[in-house]
Amino acid sequence: MTDAQETAADLRTTTGGGPPDDVVSSSDGPPIPLLEPREGIPPVVADADALARVVAAFAAGTGPVAVDAERASGYRYGQRAYLVQLRREGAGSALIDPVGCPDLSALGEALSEAEWILHAATQDLPCLRDIGMVPTSLFDTELAGRLAGFPRVGLGAMVESVLGYALEKGHSAVDWSTRPLPEPWLRYAALDVELLVDLRDALEEELDRQGKLEWAHQEFAAIAAAPPAPPRKDPWRRTSGMHKVRRRRQMAVVRELWESRDRIAQRRDVSPGKVLGDAAIVEAALALPANAQALSALPGYGQRMGRRQLEQWMAAVDRAKALPESELPQPGATPAGPPPPRSWADKDPVAAARLSAARTAVSALAEELNLPQENLITPDTVRRLCWEPPQRLEADAVAQALAGYGARPWQVEQVTAALVTALAATA
Repeated sequence: MTDAQETAADLRTTTGGGPPDDVVSSSDGPPIPLLEPREGIPPVVADADALARVVAAFAAGTGPVAVDAERASGYRYGQRAYLVQLRREGAGSALIDPVGCPDLSALGEALSEAEWILHAATQDLPCLRDIGMVPTSLFDTELAGRLAGFPRVGLGAMVESVLGYALEKGHSAVDWSTRPLPEPWLRYAALDVELLVDLRDALEEELDRQGKLEWAHQEFAAIAAAPPAPPRKDPWRRTSGMHKVRRRRQMAVVRELWESRDRIAQRRDVSPGKVLGDAAIVEAALALPANAQALSALPGYGQRMGRRQLEQWMAAVDRAKALPESELPQPGATPAGPPPPRSWADKDPVAAARLSAARTAVSALAEELNLPQENLITPDTVRRLCWEPPQRLEADAVAQALAGYGARPWQVEQVTAALVTALAATA
């Protein structure tokens, strides 16, 4: 048993309704800094031969595999992985460069029967899927922490409170597309998977003690089975500050500037925000400048912007200004489902009363179960149920509606009775 596992074992002897706030007690002293991976920093795998050796080693390993990925958000276009970290019993740790090894499907296949341990899995799964790594089963240590009622569920906080170790901080937001990667960054990356297996084992014990392990299994299965998200329709509509833009001509300016920026960012492989900020796009849309000189006077188009860049953005504005009325974007389509809750009191006061009662019931139940409300049942599910409740306010009808909105069986079991009572009270 490793030191980390012994520390984790202390958690398994606790009693009570939730994880103790002081898993690492004052008598144990402060958390132990974790400064080096136990086998040292592994070499970065960046060619086919080295990758083949890693695939063979991890295929021969045993037990679950810890997986993490580093992206270059804020620096590069898109959300591709620039480093993949793994650890498995019998194989040790590995650091893989997806730039040198862009196809990791052989590794994904070698690990297809293993449980993958990730922290905040939904953040990493899309970029892992892009390089051929798709788990069939997983354990999400962040989600496990939420279900177990931990107040802080970041990886560092979880490792510290559960295992008694302090992970190195400070490199999570660096530009992981940098080559070669500095040694301190590689150390940080290797340490991110160093204790994931230990953390998983401790959290499984805690969830089992609280009677929530089956809940976690259902959540993990839903994440693993979820298909890739479809492309977002009209992504330009998500420009920050878009709520200020009311007129269709102004919307056309946002669309032209956003699409021009996206093409440039993709071609240069940089974050779109480094090409032109959202605030600058909205300023130009609201002002509808007559020429490049007027555009240069707006925030975001100052002296540091060259004439060629100004003319490029002004050309986009001019294209939008020249569009015929028939080609201007329409106001955003009303999203499927109920309207925003703030409008319910005017549109349907009875539905507003149902929502208030349901929210109160869910909040009380979540506190009783010691987990966040949004993990007990999603707010969107509650809104949909309250906007169009079943004709029969009985348990079977409400349970069927919840399942139809995607609630997992454990969620349906926990919240149905409370929601039936809340809906009936306002009928």
